[in-house]
Amino acid sequence: MTALPDRPATASIAEPATAPETRPAPHEAHDAQAAHDPLALPRRELVALLERHTGTLEGTRETAVPGLRIHRMQHPTGPHHAIQTAAFAVIAQGSKRLLIADEAYEYDPMHYLVSSVDLPVVAQVSTASACEPYLGLRLELDTEAIRALIGDAKLPPPERSEPARGMYVHPLDPALLDVVLRLLRLLDTPRDIPILAPMIKREILYRLLMNGQGARLRQMALHDSQVSRVAKAIRLLRERFAQPLRVDEIARDVHMSVSSLHFHFKEVTAMSPLQYQKHLRLQEARRLMLTGDVGVARAARAVGYESASQFSREYSRLFGAPPLRDKQRWGEAGGAATRPA
Repeated sequence: MTALPDRPATASIAEPATAPETRPAPHEAHDAQAAHDPLALPRRELVALLERHTGTLEGTRETAVPGLRIHRMQHPTGPHHAIQTAAFAVIAQGSKRLLIADEAYEYDPMHYLVSSVDLPVVAQVSTASACEPYLGLRLELDTEAIRALIGDAKLPPPERSEPARGMYVHPLDPALLDVVLRLLRLLDTPRDIPILAPMIKREILYRLLMNGQGARLRQMALHDSQVSRVAKAIRLLRERFAQPLRVDEIARDVHMSVSSLHFHFKEVTAMSPLQYQKHLRLQEARRLMLTGDVGVARAARAVGYESASQFSREYSRLFGAPPLRDKQRWGEAGGAATRPA
């Protein structure tokens, strides 16, 4: 019989128990997680960056990068009426829900949102807590920058896309998240922002254009596209919202027939020009009453209403309470519970 080497008596008993130990080292665990979900580690960095730069903020703040805002909220919010301008938005933690007319758009850390035109929305942070606050960012989209990029002869041709809404939600991919992280990292090195931020923003636009629904952004920037004409009609409506609606004049100004304007306007915004104007008027009236301390009758006249009863009726339908009650509720809540977005 071959003699065993000298070793502690318990070694041969303990070894079988310890030999199968397969707990990975920390870097191996991270590698395994990354292989299973390539967004896991960069998403963790995104959360860390936003936590550091929002601190104890409750709400939204501008950053040193032009057009970039960051958000932090510890609690779900009630519905906020707002105008969603052309923007690209990413959530690092939590979730959000937007309504356009009767259509709902929900997104979370697995998705991003793009709005290519200005849209009246009802926004609600649906998931947030003190332990895991809602964290997100929003980057304004520059039509001229998109136009310059699509004019580059080296840009690959677009995929065919059916006309659709001026807002969409799309799965977030590692390449796009990487660019977003590089943009946020610039907040740690402010001297780099003037040179590097425009380059990184251009790459973000490139990634958006090359993703599945990027054709919508191309349509937004093309001078002769129906979407760009609708966007111009929206700008005219926003400039003239307190004036009587003259759809024929707007159609002429954007080089469309009245029927074509109605069709494409509703296709992009999910509402008619008249409904869009109504949202603009009522949101502005509410802003005047709640934050400008303007009386109900004066606010109604300021946004173009001649009938107080019609104003009250349409206000109640949109905001869930008559103007006076809404104003009282605002005051009782200290201007927080029903604050317009």
